[in-house]
Amino acid sequence: MTCRLSIEAETFPIAGSFTIARGSRTEVNVVTASLTQDGLTGRGECVPYPRYGESVESVTAQIEAARTAIEAGVSIEELQSLIPAGAARNAVDCALWDLTAKRQNTSVAELVGIKSQRILETAYTISVGIPEKMAEDAAKAASRPLLKVKLAGDGDVERIAAVRQAAPNSKLIVDANEGWSESNLEANIKACQQAGVGLVEQPLPAGKDAVLAEVEHLIPICADESLHTSKDLESLRDRYSAINIKIDKTGGLTEGLKLLRKAEEMDYVIMVGCMLATSLAMAPAMLLAQNADFVDLDGPLLLAKDRDHAIQFEGSLMHPPSPQLWG
Repeated sequence: MTCRLSIEAETFPIAGSFTIARGSRTEVNVVTASLTQDGLTGRGECVPYPRYGESVESVTAQIEAARTAIEAGVSIEELQSLIPAGAARNAVDCALWDLTAKRQNTSVAELVGIKSQRILETAYTISVGIPEKMAEDAAKAASRPLLKVKLAGDGDVERIAAVRQAAPNSKLIVDANEGWSESNLEANIKACQQAGVGLVEQPLPAGKDAVLAEVEHLIPICADESLHTSKDLESLRDRYSAINIKIDKTGGLTEGLKLLRKAEEMDYVIMVGCMLATSLAMAPAMLLAQNADFVDLDGPLLLAKDRDHAIQFEGSLMHPPSPQLWG
């Protein structure tokens, strides 16, 4: 099939600010790919992530470099070798799935074998800060059943205790975003255990996490920055018992599905997560999250403004996306 490709860089404001171990932001920059054929348009959104050497400019350039093949009618399968895993491929891959479903007058859910999407319960993120501020934020979100607590390294023992005290009934997962070190690893994991934390995400920097094979996993330890595609799973097994699947890392829904199937076969605990993005980026991820152990797709809840036809949230419950949005 031949189609017309358009690429748009867009900015969405964050409600307040969003802070992790690597810094703070007040807005989200995304790249949206749209594929139009016979009056039908499929869309996909990606988030260029500086941690992986990506920018709006680099992602746009990657997609532009593949424009001829894309507009000539590249298949979803061919796309996997045309653009490497990452944000650029994610935008095009999700646009192709959306367009394919529209052309076949069906849904992407049906195309991947899901007859009916479930309402999902997502985590809600508490940004890292001083313990008092994190406790204040946790108290405001204490009615939510699952909180994801961003951490940063030194001082995390106090942060974890403060959040637990402020939200005594919420299940907690923590995300260090590579911010811990071998020197504070044991104390931080012990603090998490005492607070009843259910999952510890990416405590050490990717590539510097070998010690995780030697420590007692009192709580499941989850690979995020250390994991991108299904090819990574075998090498991570001695250090991690859980993984965080994000389609901006896998390069789209296609590789995300492959990663999900292989991880299930290997008995990993599965989280499906997201970059900070709009409902358009959450919609394909929701397909991967239908049977996940942990769902972390709260990106739109942290924005001051979302897209039209946004995913409907009731507290932490996410309803399936409307066809007008995606899929």
